[in-house]
Amino acid sequence: MSETVKQTETKPKEDAKPDRINDILLGPLERPALRWLAAHMPDWVSSDMMTGLGVFASLLIFFAYVMVGKSGESRGNWFMMVASLGFVLNWFGDSLDGTLARYRHLERPNFGFFIDHSIDAFSAVAIFLGLGIAGLSDFTVATFALVGYLLAMISVYLKTHVTGVFVMTNIKLGPTEIRLIAIIFNTIVFFSGNMPIKVPGFAEPIVLGTVILGAVAIILGLYFAYETIIVGRKLAAQDELALERRKLKAEKKAARKALKLQKRMLKKEIKAAKKEANR
Repeated sequence: MSETVKQTETKPKEDAKPDRINDILLGPLERPALRWLAAHMPDWVSSDMMTGLGVFASLLIFFAYVMVGKSGESRGNWFMMVASLGFVLNWFGDSLDGTLARYRHLERPNFGFFIDHSIDAFSAVAIFLGLGIAGLSDFTVATFALVGYLLAMISVYLKTHVTGVFVMTNIKLGPTEIRLIAIIFNTIVFFSGNMPIKVPGFAEPIVLGTVILGAVAIILGLYFAYETIIVGRKLAAQDELALERRKLKAEKKAARKALKLQKRMLKKEIKAAKKEANR
C-alpha cells in the first residue's frame, strides 16, 4: 500500500466526502483523457446522461453475449464485437459521469457515490452472467468470478467507510483494466474461437473463457481475503490504541477526582483541628 494511502487513512467526519485514490495501471493514460473529454463535452451533455449510457452499455454487453450463446458459434460472430463496443461505451459513460460533474463543479458526492457504485454492481452481474449464459465460460466459474468481484467491491466500500479513503484498488487492476481484458478476450474469440486449453491438474482441456474467469475468481477471492486480514489488523490496532487512550483518560479523571476529595478531607481535618485547639 502506498505511503499516500497510509497517511490519509483516518476516520472521516460525518459531512466529509472520502478522499479518492485511483492508482490503476492505466491511470496515467486514463486521467488526462477523461479530463480532456470533460473539457470538450457539449453543455447539453450531463453527468446523469453519462450514467445512463453506462447502464445501457451493460445491457448491450449482456444482450450481445446472450446472442452469441443462441447462435452456438463464437468464432466470427459479430456479436462478440458488439460486446466489445459495449465495454467501450460502458467505460465512456461510467468513467466520465463523475469526472464531468467534478469538472463543472456540480458534484453530488453522496448521491453520486451511491448511484455510481450501485450501477457498477449491476454491470458486473450483467457481464459475468452474460458470459456464463453464452457458454463462453462455465456458468459455475462465471458465478464464482462474479462473487469474487462483488466481494472485492464490498471490501473497497467498507474500507472507504471506516478510513475515509476511497482506494479503488491496491493491485493496479481496476474496472478499466478488466474492460480491456474483456475486449482482448472478445477479439481473440472472434478470430480464433473459444479455444480449449490444457490446464495442469485437469484431465480435459478447458475453454479460454473458463480459464480467464477462473483466474479472475481466484485473484479477487485472494484479494478480498488479504484486504480483510490486513485492514482488519490495522483497524484492530487503531481501536486498541484508542481504547488505551480512553482508559488512560478515565484513569487521569479518576485520579483528579480522588485528589480533589483528599484535599477536601484534608481541609476538613485542618478545620476540625483548629476548632479543637481553640477550645
